[in-house]
Amino acid sequence: MIKTRLRDFLVTKDDWIFAVSDYFHPHGIRSTMRYVPDENGERELNGKRYKKYDFDVAFDFMRSNRPEWVEDVHVVPEDQIKKVLPPNSVIDSLYDSDKRVKAVVDVLEKAGISRDMMGVTGSLLPGLQNEGSDIDFVVYGESWFIARDAIAKAKAEPGPIDDIDGAMWKRIYNKRIPEISFEEFILHEKRKGNRGMVDGTYFDLLFVRDWEQIKEQTHRGKDIGTMKIETKVTNADLAFDSPSVYKVEHEEIDHVLSYTHTYAGQALAGEIIEAQGVVEQVGDIKRLVVGTSREPKGEWIRSLSLIENEGFI
Repeated sequence: MIKTRLRDFLVTKDDWIFAVSDYFHPHGIRSTMRYVPDENGERELNGKRYKKYDFDVAFDFMRSNRPEWVEDVHVVPEDQIKKVLPPNSVIDSLYDSDKRVKAVVDVLEKAGISRDMMGVTGSLLPGLQNEGSDIDFVVYGESWFIARDAIAKAKAEPGPIDDIDGAMWKRIYNKRIPEISFEEFILHEKRKGNRGMVDGTYFDLLFVRDWEQIKEQTHRGKDIGTMKIETKVTNADLAFDSPSVYKVEHEEIDHVLSYTHTYAGQALAGEIIEAQGVVEQVGDIKRLVVGTSREPKGEWIRSLSLIENEGFI
């Protein structure tokens, strides 16, 4: 059995490259197609050219070439996998070859985080980055929160790590197209502290569960309608995971799940949130799901506590 977790990459026997999108793989590795060999591709690795596929195009490609692998994600059979690329497997090589990665690693090591608890995913993981590539930096488990605080401290000091400027915030907002105003988006995002710039390159800190945190699979429920709730968050330990998980104190809803990165880390335990999404029945419980499509309309999470404390309401 191949052992993988969220944000690992895998390479198939056809040299197709997928990003692992789940912690649980009951019948193949749940993932999303990212790169395919193409002689006209804009990226190169070991003398071979590759083309990057965005989400919708990747599904079109898979439906045409491996329809039996297509579900809500792509499910790659284990016997078709040639290699798994965990994010922490490339830290040492990138540390020696990329001064931006080195700068982030130095900050985190100074905070007491070992290199086996950090990694890099995205295009840098398989070596298919270009000049415009952002840095998707991974930190595992509880070390993620230490890393976020260390990055916040580094932003406040002279050095290669800076905060995001207004133009970049606009770019991020326009890419996400959230169902909240730009002002509310900025308010939530700046508190999260998981985005920054290193030597002029955008980077974010991505949470991945440590192995002992991988316990119970999130099963698909039955859609039974939509709902808007106002409720108290009782646990947000996995709020930065994918999907984000918010346990709530509500007469009907057990927890809120967010499948969109926009609402990861959106609220803290003890805060009152407003959330609108799709209600799923899962066994004996109901949950509210936000991010049921690539660019979810009519779905959001807002921390009313944060908004009120900042004088927005």
